[in-house]
Amino acid sequence: MTTPIRVLVCDDQELIRAGFATIIDAQPDMQIVGECGDGRAAVGLAARLRPDVVVMDVRMPVLDGIEATRLLAGAGVPEPVKVLVVTTFNLDEYVYEALRAGASGFLLKDAPPAQLLNGIRTVATGAALLAPEVTRQLVGRYAARIRPAEGDPDSGALTPRELEVLRLIAEGLSNSEIAAALVISQETVKTYVSRILTKLDLRDRVQAVVYAYRRGLVT
Repeated sequence: MTTPIRVLVCDDQELIRAGFATIIDAQPDMQIVGECGDGRAAVGLAARLRPDVVVMDVRMPVLDGIEATRLLAGAGVPEPVKVLVVTTFNLDEYVYEALRAGASGFLLKDAPPAQLLNGIRTVATGAALLAPEVTRQLVGRYAARIRPAEGDPDSGALTPRELEVLRLIAEGLSNSEIAAALVISQETVKTYVSRILTKLDLRDRVQAVVYAYRRGLVT
């Protein structure tokens, strides 16, 4: 029997927090290990409980979700925790900043329960998740103000095909959609994605999207 995914839920609205907890705890492969209403509490609980995934709201009192994410999963954190940002605001600059701060995924609160559960499972495996319907707007809206991207690895290390795959990732396409667009297998897509992340020293798919916009590879 596999070990359940241990989840910490952080949201300042008690009703939403309780709803998430009920949905998550009803899954045989998941377990709620804690709940809290602000980012500071989330950081403290995560340090003590070591959840596999933190479901994090953005706008909260005491410490918002961005700073909490940076403390839990940002650059230099010795034992980063996987963070799934779930917010009401699909074009919120704060969400973009949370992804830059180290979040592994992003979903809207009005997503159906199945998407939330899939998001938790995806992030728990070490993969990244962006809601495809808002990826372009979310990242593209704020990409211009962070260019030029000094210190980013040179995209010249990528082959033309890898650049093509990177652009499609940045447009929010899944592996299966990329495979269909390029008429290649999903396994081949996975190989390309792995090479891209390795060559550019990126942690996951989310960082690949941010990188593509920072370098002006998509507009």
